[in-house]
Amino acid sequence: MQIPVVRNILEANDRIALELKDFFGHKGILVVNIMSSPGAGKTTLLERTLAELAGEMRMAVVEGDLQTDNDARRVAATGAQAVQINTEGGCHLTSSQVQEAIKSLDLTGLDILFIENVGNLVCPAEFDVGEDFKITLLSVTEGDDKPEKYPLMFNISAALVLNKIDLLPYVDFDMERASRHARVLNEHIAIFPVSARSGEGLADWYDWLRARLREKRATA
Repeated sequence: MQIPVVRNILEANDRIALELKDFFGHKGILVVNIMSSPGAGKTTLLERTLAELAGEMRMAVVEGDLQTDNDARRVAATGAQAVQINTEGGCHLTSSQVQEAIKSLDLTGLDILFIENVGNLVCPAEFDVGEDFKITLLSVTEGDDKPEKYPLMFNISAALVLNKIDLLPYVDFDMERASRHARVLNEHIAIFPVSARSGEGLADWYDWLRARLREKRATA
């Protein structure tokens, strides 16, 4: 009897996710769900993105974490709106949690809503939270075999951000191998080698966001 229960949980999540997609679609808000393992640099990437695009776009963040509000405080320090979801041990965010969280945000005139998912390379891939795109962040300190080990995450992502490239001289990470295996899983995946700390490579990431926002607004 476990299989019907799991299916019903996913069906309920997907139903709310579709409601959120419709809601965000009418408002013309681009929603980006950022996933990674813990410590890959999701929050640092968001801090830099929010600060450097602040004069161009209005952005907000839904932060997912097991216990603390540390990451929400960091992104709020950029001037962007932020709301924290504490999952109390849950390994991913759900659409119902996001639906509840956005009630705390002023969505008027919002351009992009970032959802920083719980640090995990497995569970977040299974749950649609109403996003337009899933993004996987992989740091070069984690190993270039991650696309092979966690194929679903890379298969369903629209973009792969390879972070911490400033550390490449000090780690055993093959950029070509990681990119190749990601593209075997998803031939259309966009790949951005960046350093969220130094800013290297982020211009292409920003251009990607601008293009996706234009597409969203064209169909809103």
